[in-house]
Amino acid sequence: MEMFFLPPRGWQPRLEGHTPWVIVRGAGDLGSGVVVRLVRAGMPVLVLEIPQPLAVRRAVAFAEAVRRGEHQVEEIRALRIEHVGQVEEVWRAGAVPVLVDPEGEAIATLRPAVVVDARMLKRPPETTPDLAPLTLGLGPGFVAGVHVHGVVETQRGHTLGRVYWQGSALPDTGVPEQVLHYREERVLRAPADGLLETLVDIGQVVEAGTLLARVGEAEVRAPFRGAVRGILPSGMPVTRGLKIGDLDPRADPRYCFLVSDKALAIGGGVLEAILRFPVMRSLFFGSPLT
Repeated sequence: MEMFFLPPRGWQPRLEGHTPWVIVRGAGDLGSGVVVRLVRAGMPVLVLEIPQPLAVRRAVAFAEAVRRGEHQVEEIRALRIEHVGQVEEVWRAGAVPVLVDPEGEAIATLRPAVVVDARMLKRPPETTPDLAPLTLGLGPGFVAGVHVHGVVETQRGHTLGRVYWQGSALPDTGVPEQVLHYREERVLRAPADGLLETLVDIGQVVEAGTLLARVGEAEVRAPFRGAVRGILPSGMPVTRGLKIGDLDPRADPRYCFLVSDKALAIGGGVLEAILRFPVMRSLFFGSPLT
């Protein structure tokens, strides 16, 4: 096995003074896949978001709780909270707390055992591994040992979901994955700067040429028949070229409301990275399970 898939020999997270919580920064569709995997495994999770998230796949993004107050992804419900003091109350009620905290100030207050950076910045973040006993970053921009302890691969292919303990993930290609024979055409982009007016719903099946959205007088029309897999809400300020939607040529509305295989694979990588350490298993579940 390549050594970059293994933590440094003998290294263990140092947990003194830290709580059995995972903080996930950013809950778009990929970050939400991480949250789903961790919550289903029984780990308490706090989500940190920005005031106006740009999650296109809103139906499967816990970030939507910022706008709506609450949101459910599959069987897991999330509730927006106003301060860190509400975290445990919401978790005990069976929901995932979501806090608007773009600077990550809650990390110092809660002192979680794990921080996962799922903001998908695709550029080097202003973070260091000492943010928590175990820090993980999703995708390009992170270097293991420089910004975080481990990096989880987000690019489809043979290494999707693997954890790099040295080096970084594959670089961003800027090219969407192919579905049927469509690739770039799947991504809907803002035709101008301004406020978005959304004219369709997520899950709606539309025909080629259907008017999907406007920005001022500029229109966005469907390039082919498909299901609206995701689209930003009306009233969102956008800039020309910004990704505002995703059209699925398979035209199956069910896929629009399920966490993707990609997001679950990435979430599985995060779960593996946490549970490979006996001290983490002991902290979260009361037994090292060796």
